[in-house]
Amino acid sequence: MTTHNFTIDNSADVGQRIDKVLAELNSEWSRTQMQDWIKEKLVKVNGKDVKSNYKVKMNDAIEVTEKEIVDADIVPENLNLDIYYEDDDVAIVYKPKGMVVHPSAGHYTGTLVNGLMYQMKNLSGINGEVRPGIVHRIDKDTSGLLMVAKNDVAHRSLVEQLIDKTVTRKYTALVHGNIPHDYGTVDAPIGRNKNDRQSMDVVDDGKEAITHFNVKEHFKNFTLIECQLETGRTHQIRVHMKYIGFPLAGDPKYGPRKTLDLDGQALHAGIIGFDHPVTNEYIEREAPLPESFTQLLEELRRTDA
Repeated sequence: MTTHNFTIDNSADVGQRIDKVLAELNSEWSRTQMQDWIKEKLVKVNGKDVKSNYKVKMNDAIEVTEKEIVDADIVPENLNLDIYYEDDDVAIVYKPKGMVVHPSAGHYTGTLVNGLMYQMKNLSGINGEVRPGIVHRIDKDTSGLLMVAKNDVAHRSLVEQLIDKTVTRKYTALVHGNIPHDYGTVDAPIGRNKNDRQSMDVVDDGKEAITHFNVKEHFKNFTLIECQLETGRTHQIRVHMKYIGFPLAGDPKYGPRKTLDLDGQALHAGIIGFDHPVTNEYIEREAPLPESFTQLLEELRRTDA
């Protein structure tokens, strides 16, 4: 089981019910789920059990022992995943827009992991029973390619390459506004938003985050860009582009209210490249934009003409 520790340091949380505060601290948790965990004594405040209606106080130390899904609960499913590369050690897999990477609260089926377990015989176990083979993630509403490890040696190698910033990760994004320069770099630390715990933000005490981008095409009110990640923080491209004044089109969390109705951000992880953990051969694959993204660009070209 995984343990999470929080200290209440935000005055906005003081006086709020603990089940509500915890649901806000972790976007994968629901308030009902927190109430169940509290009943099962998986939540302690200052080392003591509490009830769901407990009102949190400043500096409360909260410990949550996450009740994880067990292996028996994860059912292999034939999701017809597109495999762009596969050998005995690694794979490159396409995740469609709208698919969650691994099982979590509220998403027990239809995840990338369910599909991987059906289509592949072996997956690494370093990330536990719920995340077999998963080395890194992309958001639910982001489409694109992911590296998958089929054994623990490969998993460690891919993680080390991510840490060393040697993995190639290129994304295509459509952003609001007209970026006046051809390329740029955003070097700004990212951490939890102090006022909205389910969002990330550029904060002084955040973790290093670096995004390079170059302009691919201009539209009247939008710009198509390619982003290359040096680091892989949660929502990194979405946060960085908002930070410099060009939020992603369709982004329900970081974009403006009046945006394109895209059912999620216009973001596609199109290129992934890395050194093979065993042969050291450089492997790179590219996935074309999904049809919905292509149709969006064609419509913008028509309306701008």
